[in-house]
Amino acid sequence: MLILAVAGVLSLLIWIVLWFWHGGFWRVAPLLPQAGSFASWPAVDVVIPARNEADILPSALPTILNQDYPGEVRVFLVDDHSCDDTSLVASRLAAESPCGDRLILAEAATRPEGWTGKLWALQQGLCASEKDCAPLVLFTDADIAHEKDSLSRLVTQLRQGDYDLVSLMAKLQASGFWSRLLIPAFVYFFAMLYPFRRVADKRSRYAGAAGGCVLLQRRSLQHAGGLQAISGALIDDCSLGRLIKRHGRPDGGNIWLGFTREVVSVRPCRDLATVWRMVVRTAFVQLHHSWLLLLATVFGMMLVFLTAPVCLIAGCWALLLPSGAKLGLGLVTLGVATWFVMVRTFYPMVQWYDQRKTLALLLPLAASLYTLMTVDSAVRFLRGAGGAWKGRTYGEGVSPE
Repeated sequence: MLILAVAGVLSLLIWIVLWFWHGGFWRVAPLLPQAGSFASWPAVDVVIPARNEADILPSALPTILNQDYPGEVRVFLVDDHSCDDTSLVASRLAAESPCGDRLILAEAATRPEGWTGKLWALQQGLCASEKDCAPLVLFTDADIAHEKDSLSRLVTQLRQGDYDLVSLMAKLQASGFWSRLLIPAFVYFFAMLYPFRRVADKRSRYAGAAGGCVLLQRRSLQHAGGLQAISGALIDDCSLGRLIKRHGRPDGGNIWLGFTREVVSVRPCRDLATVWRMVVRTAFVQLHHSWLLLLATVFGMMLVFLTAPVCLIAGCWALLLPSGAKLGLGLVTLGVATWFVMVRTFYPMVQWYDQRKTLALLLPLAASLYTLMTVDSAVRFLRGAGGAWKGRTYGEGVSPE
């Protein structure tokens, strides 16, 4: 019981630090501002990697083709060796769109050794856009739908803030119990790892991006060494953000990461298995394939997220014992206080995803599941099945950056 009490005190102290001194990671901020007004708008080349996306394109591609953007827009959809009718569907959607002439289809060449699939497809899009290339490039996924003014708002943020890279955390689908619990928690944990406000602070070591929507200056990418510099990265978005922040300019680039309801994923995410597959692909990569870091992560997750409910249960049990009132009351107090702070920091994300307030109470459950996913990710890499995505498997040769 004494060890549990010490763990409870330590867990509460950690949560107080996270609440007040970790960049306000729990706030749903910053938000994408409204579009500004400029005398002239820079041209933008949009690059969309697409592998077996025939079913999802009708819900997403027209939203980028029909952007209400005052400047010139070209959309390069790179068919990454799809086994379905991705290119045919894209051509049909362009023919049906009033702005279909913006679409340019490109076929990805054979992926060379040392490149991950998505980054190679993005590189193929950049190569296809080299003729009359635009100064700005938008990387967006095939399942991301955009409001008509999202590109104007992104460019406004980039220009007004003098940023080299601006990225948005797309709002993910959350329907069904498991996704309603796990998707807000996924974004919450992402923000805990990469506090958005510190990402935008040039003095901070934190750097990241959300791969579904990344607008950047082409010259900054070129100055940083291009996508070749991160060609083997499986966690491509955060690797790109880190690359631009470190090398986008001679003295380091300026990057910004924010939230919006204007950019959403249309890919269904209804069950536990879908979220599980998404996480196990990169969780062990995030730990640099280190078993020591894995053990530390499991211990840390248990200490931070599970100590509160354990203290509460143990405290209630101790209160039933003849001589356990004092210890029981202390454990219950620790458990309630720690759980309160935990819920208080998780609630804004639950609210952002329009979920019931009571869902915030289940953060320990979500944390437990994500811990199991991380362990499973390590086991899969050990078996040579790590990094599996869209029919491809990447082993330990891939890197997080």
